[in-house]
Amino acid sequence: MLHLDIPEVWVRFLLAIVGLALAFMAAVFSTVSRESGNFVATLALASVALILAVLVGLTTVPYLARRVAGARIRDAFDYDVTKIGIAYVVVILVIGIAALNTGNNLLYIVVAAMLAAILVSGFASALVLRDLELDVRLPEHVFAGRTTPGRIILRNPRRWLPSFSVSVVPVKKDAAAKHWKWVPATFGVPASRPADKQWIKLPDRKLRRVESKNSPPNIFEGLAYFLWVAAKTEHKADLELRFDRRGRYQQEGFGLATRFPFAFLTKTRRVPLVREIVVYPRVEPADEFFEVLPMITGEFESFTRGRGDDLYLIREYMPEDSARHVDWKATAKSGSLKVREFSREDERKLRIVFDNPASGAVSDVVYENAVALAASLSWHFAGQNAEVSFVSQGYSGGPDIYRFLAHLAVTQPRVSDSLIPQLQLSDDYNIVLTTQPRGGIPTTLWSCSYFVFLGTNQ
Repeated sequence: MLHLDIPEVWVRFLLAIVGLALAFMAAVFSTVSRESGNFVATLALASVALILAVLVGLTTVPYLARRVAGARIRDAFDYDVTKIGIAYVVVILVIGIAALNTGNNLLYIVVAAMLAAILVSGFASALVLRDLELDVRLPEHVFAGRTTPGRIILRNPRRWLPSFSVSVVPVKKDAAAKHWKWVPATFGVPASRPADKQWIKLPDRKLRRVESKNSPPNIFEGLAYFLWVAAKTEHKADLELRFDRRGRYQQEGFGLATRFPFAFLTKTRRVPLVREIVVYPRVEPADEFFEVLPMITGEFESFTRGRGDDLYLIREYMPEDSARHVDWKATAKSGSLKVREFSREDERKLRIVFDNPASGAVSDVVYENAVALAASLSWHFAGQNAEVSFVSQGYSGGPDIYRFLAHLAVTQPRVSDSLIPQLQLSDDYNIVLTTQPRGGIPTTLWSCSYFVFLGTNQ
């Protein structure tokens, strides 16, 4: 079976060769047409030659130059032509064609001056971006669905030279992550008809550009603009980041972009600054959370009587009670001695068990709601006066709430067995989120657990 991977650099190189060859041929035939006195053919061929040369120069030459340069220069800059730059090039082409057909030296001087302006613009923009230092600071804990602050710091360490009109932008996905590849296809006749109505179908192959790796989504998709960065100073820009989904986000680099001074090109300098952030699941109370929380709280608060800090009840005074536990306000109202009882702190132990559903057991929406419910319950009870621990497949982070949330942030449907049959009894009260049927629950767990059956009406 034929399998051919063509790197993008070779595709661009071959296209550049073909483009320059066509431009050269058009220029030669333009000269021939001029000698024969055919003005229309001369104008058309000269225009084609200039357009092809400009296209190759703008789209291929910078890319190939970055590929063959040293490690410091390679991938250092990206170039994007602006609308102003396109209009400027069109004006140069028109004046250049007029200069070729009239032989007017003044027009040649004008074309040379306009081309020199492009060179000056490139040099000035590179000078503006040179030596700038970038730092991106992100919060430690981020929850999906919540706006979180971030900060971008841009430093100019140069002694005298300031920078103008600099934007911090996300860099484009690495072109090396894509490559040309022959993929299976079908050749059908007639091609205009749907596949099920074609007369002839033959196996075929097409050359397409495909992704070579799956990378996490970017952290930063906007831009931060700095109008002026003076020498030996730093400027800060505050960001508002929002992530709609849980998971791992990664930024492999940022870009410093400028259109200074003439806005012909947007020049972007790549800064290899790696940042990674884990977005926890949503902990915003949902309808399901409000349904189960009162029932869980009611059972969890049924503690054995003891002495602690949380009031359990007020009852009649007994001879063995200490006088310091007498509630004098309740005594005055009732006319008989009343004492306070407190829940024992060593009874306030809670274990949250997320029995990760098997792949295909529930839909994607139900699975995401289950993860969000586990995160919301964990976050709620971790803020109470209780000792909370966590259990799930593949989790070994102990009672640290943030480690458990980080585990839930990247968890996916399991391929292993349920952990309910192997769940060991303890003194903790259990909140169990599972897809196991009621018949698969050990009877010993019912007396000390509250079960949330995911994706069912059990």
